[in-house]
Amino acid sequence: MNIDTFLDLVGPMPNKTDLNTEVLESVDCGSYTREKVEYSVELNDRVRAYVCIPKNIDEGVPAIFCHHQHNGEFDWGKSEVVGLVGDPEQAYAVELAERGYITLAPDAIAFEERNWSPGSGRAEIFELTSRLIKGKTLLAKVLHDMSVGLDYLETRKEVDNNRIGFIGHSYGGRMAIWSPAFDKRIKVSVSNCGCVNYKDSLTHDAGIQAEFCVPNFINHGDIEDIVRLIEPAAIYISATDDDKWSRGAQGIFDYAQSAFKQGKINLKIWPGKHMFTKEMRASAYDFLEEHLSNNLV
Repeated sequence: MNIDTFLDLVGPMPNKTDLNTEVLESVDCGSYTREKVEYSVELNDRVRAYVCIPKNIDEGVPAIFCHHQHNGEFDWGKSEVVGLVGDPEQAYAVELAERGYITLAPDAIAFEERNWSPGSGRAEIFELTSRLIKGKTLLAKVLHDMSVGLDYLETRKEVDNNRIGFIGHSYGGRMAIWSPAFDKRIKVSVSNCGCVNYKDSLTHDAGIQAEFCVPNFINHGDIEDIVRLIEPAAIYISATDDDKWSRGAQGIFDYAQSAFKQGKINLKIWPGKHMFTKEMRASAYDFLEEHLSNNLV
């Protein structure tokens, strides 16, 4: 699969508009400041995100897009990755800010403040089906929104636009594969427990997540082909040996690694289920630092 086929299958992208950024709040969190910001991703569609900015930094700091998990928790999104709700082991935006990175954690469409059906997943299904009948995909929308998040990061004077990374678990781990293939501003990405391909998802216990329902995709390739498109960026696939969303990790790595000439691809399969433990996160952070900076706090 080449990038043109990839883009044809994902389908038409929404139109960008002026960001019209607004800072809604600023909170002193000790070693970093947490801002809540809002910006436009399309006309009449604004996203709220948390930005964690380490204190005592100069301009030219690397930034990392931190994508939240799915877990059927539609009332949570950005707030979990900054440690305000949910699983403390999902608060990687905070941990990375404490390491000296600027981190961005927005709500994906249909989650938290973008979920118009609290307590249910109705919004997610509506966002999928209302696009499919128009010949569009929800994946095009989430990739577009991610890319606008990078546009926002580039407006921050503190950010080194040449050192942007990505990290995510589960849903975020899937986006950590698709995003750097789509937007080459991402120089390094960490995918945790989100590498399962389409072939291994066609079971009753797994299935295809709504955001990744792309008509006819499997007739042209699979996730390992998307991984190959990430080059020349670097990708770290972190998987576990008892997780349905990590199925086929070794095969994906074996198939994709020959495409990496300038970039780097790493695979680590950990014992356990669907998780992102302290040890796993430390390994992920080391990979990010290797490719973004050697001079962090």
